[in-house]
Amino acid sequence: MSRPGFAFSTRFRVRYAEIDGQKVVFNSRYLEYADVAVTEYWEWTGIAEALGREWTDAEFHVRRAEVDYLKPFVWGDEVEASVRIEKIGRTSLTQRLEMANAATGDLHAVVTMVVVNVHLPTSAPTPLSDAIRAYLAALPEGG
Repeated sequence: MSRPGFAFSTRFRVRYAEIDGQKVVFNSRYLEYADVAVTEYWEWTGIAEALGREWTDAEFHVRRAEVDYLKPFVWGDEVEASVRIEKIGRTSLTQRLEMANAATGDLHAVVTMVVVNVHLPTSAPTPLSDAIRAYLAALPEGG
């Protein structure tokens, strides 16, 4: 079940390789968790099937990532990562991820990421197509 304000969430368990000597998740792993959750989010949206090459030819690079660590995850916790798009810009998207303990519902971390659509040969930002913008804008509330 997703958190309030989110139409999508995914779950995964904290693995041994992701913890330090105190059985606490390494800080850098939260961005890996965000990457896993966003990948699952895009699958959930169905955008690749709906738009085909228009979407699969788009290339997003992380411009900024901010992690607010509220409470550490520990070995064996089940993480529920909820994802939504907060803003659709001309060339970018702002995504919000909330990571909670699936058993308790306690919020452990909030990640805000800005990703920019780039033209790979030049690495220059390139505008999102009208079709991509319309598809994303039509996602369910919190999508």
